[in-house]
Amino acid sequence: MSQAFNNFPVTTQKPPLHGKHWMAITGKPLAATAGAMIFSKGGNAIDASCAMLAATCTMWDVLSWGGETQALIYNPKTKKVIALNAMGIAPTGATADFFKDKGMKYPPEFGPLAATTPGTAGGLMTMLAEYGTMSLKQVLAPAMQLAEGYPIEAQTANSIEKGKDKIKQWPYSKKVFLPHPGEKREAPDVGEVFVQKDLLATLQKLVDTEEQALKKGKTRKEAIHAAYDRFYKGDIAKEIARGCQEQGGLITEQDLANWKVKIEEPLMTNYKGIDVYKMQQWTQGPVMLQALNMLENFDLKGMGYNSSRYVHTLYQTMNLAFADRDFYYGDPAFAPEEPMKGLLSKEYAKERIKQIDWEKNDPKVLPGDPYPFEGKTNPYRDQIKTWGTKQVSMRNSNGLDEKFMEEFTAGTTSVEAADEEGWVVSITPSGGWVPACIAGNTGVGLSQRMQSFVLDAKENPFNVVEPGKRPRVTLTPSLALKDGKPFLSFAKQAGDEQDQLLLQFFLNIVEFGMTVQEATEAPSFKTLQMYASFGEHEKEPGGLILNEAMPDWTRKELSRMGYKNSYQPRTSGPINAIYFDWIHGTMWGGSSNHGEDYGIGW
Repeated sequence: MSQAFNNFPVTTQKPPLHGKHWMAITGKPLAATAGAMIFSKGGNAIDASCAMLAATCTMWDVLSWGGETQALIYNPKTKKVIALNAMGIAPTGATADFFKDKGMKYPPEFGPLAATTPGTAGGLMTMLAEYGTMSLKQVLAPAMQLAEGYPIEAQTANSIEKGKDKIKQWPYSKKVFLPHPGEKREAPDVGEVFVQKDLLATLQKLVDTEEQALKKGKTRKEAIHAAYDRFYKGDIAKEIARGCQEQGGLITEQDLANWKVKIEEPLMTNYKGIDVYKMQQWTQGPVMLQALNMLENFDLKGMGYNSSRYVHTLYQTMNLAFADRDFYYGDPAFAPEEPMKGLLSKEYAKERIKQIDWEKNDPKVLPGDPYPFEGKTNPYRDQIKTWGTKQVSMRNSNGLDEKFMEEFTAGTTSVEAADEEGWVVSITPSGGWVPACIAGNTGVGLSQRMQSFVLDAKENPFNVVEPGKRPRVTLTPSLALKDGKPFLSFAKQAGDEQDQLLLQFFLNIVEFGMTVQEATEAPSFKTLQMYASFGEHEKEPGGLILNEAMPDWTRKELSRMGYKNSYQPRTSGPINAIYFDWIHGTMWGGSSNHGEDYGIGW
């Protein structure tokens, strides 16, 4: 399938990117430039994506060095997709009883007790060592220049000012984020040069360790792993643990030393001849695979793009998939074993869609029973009958609650890169967003991902917090292959929105023939009928966010079907994506028309 500009009757606000040699797209213009700098020096897509990841962490977009990273990588040498799991774990002492004894319904949203162990630094170094070509010094150079001082952009500077009351609770954060204490605006001004001396010193330690190892005759890979060990087992780890515990957190030196990056088999389904890959069930990624299995049974194109019938079909399908996510997904390294074979079977999908009410929304949809599709009996059958009674309407007199929507779309960025050798990278890194608690004198902001656990097995028996366990996260990069070759690489930020908007983006291209840029900008819709993965884990049965472009008759029809409509001017992103045009031997880059996401191609 080739892409012809403006097949779809809209004009995009941003032009598509075209590249023959490489493509670099991420959440900030300066970070995209970091990727371009590495490509221009002969790096491959892995090297460039590591440089972009380092730059976005340094720019707090919307994450930090203490957050988490998950990546899908297409290796042209093996012709296989690899999943890199660099999600941190719950620290020592992080039990359900620990949080319940503090009167909490869930682990907290902010502060040192919200922190899983840092994963991004290890993920970056593992990815670079295993699949890159450059040294750590080379790929960290742009980030280190940013840490020396860069002109801070409005989005981050204003979020610091907005979060300053929380930031003041944590002494190391206050030192970094608030250069104007006591003034009306204590955060950096927009365009002010923002300096991070402690972070620069931490990155310098990694580079110094690599260089010392190289001088001793170590290989490139061994030298990067020496830097990895300093972060997780050396003086950096010691200061992260000390700084975390000083502020009331649980992370120990042993937690950091025990943690390991995992290189995993991704999960996959085939949709009309296209293989779509996602991370395993410790992410929400399989939701999209489940939805595609159900949707392939319908004539979506015949329904018409964003018709009430189309919206209803996707919404109800996502209801079913998200109910399964909310009950069955969790860390596969811990018992009980998630029934993923059943959940992802085509037969289960056909059985599941029999539940759809074609006349109105079903606000009480329950998790399904995938166990018979594995030849097993469901041990949770009785529990499911009473599941999902906690339903809180997140509305006030002005429409949707602002705090709920902030939580629903919290954090994250995306990194997309590809090169002419055939390497393709899709990353959704996150964690440690502003307002972040910084770990001692490292400049490293700690993750807030503990809040994605539950404390009660009645909500999800697979995702109850335990030391050493990874929470079920929203982070979900995507890769698709067609005829054994890369077809699409795509990812987006914003919490529970991710897979529902990535699903629509994918269908925009596959079913409706949009170009990759059109598909990133096209008016999507969002469901709020799943338990949020953040904060108080609320849900809004029938909650539907539509684009303001939606015509009146469609709005009225959806209201009649039981939907509670809200409206936003832009609903599609920010999605970043690369489409591979094998007819012409080129790449198309797309980046949504809101947020500060940006790409460069050559």
